[in-house]
Amino acid sequence: MGRRTVRRCSRALVAAAVALSALCAAAGQAAADGIPAPYAFARDATTVKGAAGSTDSVRLEPGKTYKSSIGRDGKLYYRVELDATSNAYVSATAIPRPGTTVSYSDGIKVSVQDGNSRNCSFSGTVHFGATQSPHPIAAWASRETGDNQYACQSAGTYYVVVERSGTTGSSTGGWDLELSYVSEPGLKKAGPTSAPEAWNSASPDALSGDAERREGGAGFSTASPLRQGIWKDGISPGQTLFYEVPVDWGQQLYVTADLGSSSEGGADGSVGTALVLSLYNPVRGFVDDVGSGYDGSQHSAALDPLPPVAFENRYAFSDRVSGMRFAGSYYLVVHLAEQVADEIGEGPFGLTLHVRVAGAGRAAPAYAGRPEPRDAFDVPAAGADEANDGPVGGAIGSGGGGRGAGSGTMKLVAAGGIGTGSALVLALGVWTLAARRRTGAAPEDANTVSAAVPAPWERGTPRGW
Repeated sequence: MGRRTVRRCSRALVAAAVALSALCAAAGQAAADGIPAPYAFARDATTVKGAAGSTDSVRLEPGKTYKSSIGRDGKLYYRVELDATSNAYVSATAIPRPGTTVSYSDGIKVSVQDGNSRNCSFSGTVHFGATQSPHPIAAWASRETGDNQYACQSAGTYYVVVERSGTTGSSTGGWDLELSYVSEPGLKKAGPTSAPEAWNSASPDALSGDAERREGGAGFSTASPLRQGIWKDGISPGQTLFYEVPVDWGQQLYVTADLGSSSEGGADGSVGTALVLSLYNPVRGFVDDVGSGYDGSQHSAALDPLPPVAFENRYAFSDRVSGMRFAGSYYLVVHLAEQVADEIGEGPFGLTLHVRVAGAGRAAPAYAGRPEPRDAFDVPAAGADEANDGPVGGAIGSGGGGRGAGSGTMKLVAAGGIGTGSALVLALGVWTLAARRRTGAAPEDANTVSAAVPAPWERGTPRGW
């Protein structure tokens, strides 16, 4: 019986090793070919189909994430049931499929409408702009309560409308969508109803010191957590990297992205808008962005100074002020235009992020309930330091401040973090241990197998696999 058990174990492990080797070979080939990592959808995202009209629209639940798709000239409807006191925020991340062509004005628009087709508090549109390079972009819309200047104040059924915008010159192919719906409770008592008129808009002194290595994620749900400091990564043409920075009430966020010099490309190669740094708030609402050209020499792009996070920022007319209305994880999204491959080289090119979070945290507003999801506006009690003490590329067991970071790292390990040779070593090691246990022999060292397989962050795991 012992020998037959070992044989069955051996066959199963060999089969698993072969399958894993094939997967890792594909991952390695993709990395070698310079193919940017695909967008990483939330693992718990529910697939839904947008309706062509409001009548057949599917209901979205607060605190949940959804996956959908939209055609070139699409206009889709989804349904939400809202009470009379909570604020609702819906964000749609549009992900053009491989081989897609996009134009300057091509983009995505999101609205929340009532039963009479009236737009509620805010409708947002985001375009690809000067890069004309396909990459994930996100637009948001809201239904807000507590102010008579807004429509849609009563409880009832409302419709989320997602549509393509400015499609002239874009490909006929469809885009994938990731929908996020966050509910914010009202306040226990009314607070200020106007945006702050003055705040520190001066740029702070530059950070100094050596940069620490940190690999960006491939989506909002796998964004790599960052604290204040200098961080370096590599980015390839057509690639988009996601990072998240916890910012508390009363704090200001300053970010600069540097694209390093390269020996690739000719003297005349250049791209007018090559690097785009975008900032999204905790509900994936667009706040601001900045671009930079690239010709193979170092270039830098910095977001203009942003106001301290405050509830009353929502009353400002400017997106970059009104977007800074929540504490929580703010997302840095960095894209390098695919045209860089033709003009400069295949890369990857050095990327450095300078992140400063200034000011002391303040008490949160007195909400009358909890948001959905419950951690939507949470900031780790111990700051972001603990979330960044883990291995490069993610934070295994990072606690708060890195929603999805741990699961994203585990996906890296499970799907592509084990190379072909290491997979075979692991299979052989496990088979050996099983055989020894069956025959009564003790292993030489309980740590032998794990020590034989280097950790994925020590091997340079292909990103996105």
